Amino acid sequence: MKQKRVAAIHDISCFGKCSLTVALPILSAAGIEATVLPTAVLSTHTGGFTGYTFRDLTEDVRPIAAHWKSIPIGFDAIYSGYLGSFEQLALVEEFYRDFKEKDTLILTDPVMADNGKLYASFSPDFPKGMAKLCGKADLIMPNITEATLMLEEDYPGDEYDRAYIEKLLKKLAGLGPEKVVLTGVSFEEGKLGAASYDRKTNAFGYAFADKVEGYYHGTGDVYGSALTAAILRGKPLDEAIGIAVDFTVEAIRRTRAAGTDIRFGVDFEESLPNFMKNLGITAD
Repeated sequence: MKQKRVAAIHDISCFGKCSLTVALPILSAAGIEATVLPTAVLSTHTGGFTGYTFRDLTEDVRPIAAHWKSIPIGFDAIYSGYLGSFEQLALVEEFYRDFKEKDTLILTDPVMADNGKLYASFSPDFPKGMAKLCGKADLIMPNITEATLMLEEDYPGDEYDRAYIEKLLKKLAGLGPEKVVLTGVSFEEGKLGAASYDRKTNAFGYAFADKVEGYYHGTGDVYGSALTAAILRGKPLDEAIGIAVDFTVEAIRRTRAAGTDIRFGVDFEESLPNFMKNLGITAD
């Protein structure tokens, strides 16, 4: 079987497991070649750290893409995450257009907000630009905050039910993507997970696990990378969201038990064998 290749468009945080330092090992463990297009390099991620270094790589995106085009190489999927500016949104949309072939999947994680608030580095009109980019994707994976911002709706906090989530999923699909995964969904105390919607089949899916108290940095990237891997390994959407939930929660649980500083990211590495097993990957 020909190995699948993903173009992962994210920043690099040299310390604090997130973005590309998470996507690379997870995709690789799934037997997928990860080709990276870094949008910035930081000494650490920005959640809870101060004094970090930051180098913007916006000017490098187009030359890298042009070189890849000249080789040429193609991709089975394009997976984008945190984008720090309107210019990067435009460049990634251009990348989608230049590299999307008939069977290329575009997966977009609109990383920009959480807990009802837009990240401080973004202007209030940024979600509208991100919504436009999500309209070019085959699958998007926002959290509830990002979803409501892109749809220009009020954030519901914890006051929502299944009918609200399904309505939200359909509205997100109305932006353009065929498949939508909504993260951070909970209908009962102590349970947290994800919901999905496939516009083609009009089918909803849900996956939940026991909630682990605390906020752990980088878990969105862990989940998104695991979901991308499961989809590319041929798992149906409702099964893929469950595999990604189980993998992420297992990593959080292990990190909490170890008492690791939550800023440092989660111990997902030891969960990779179970993840591979759930994907159907076995040693020859």
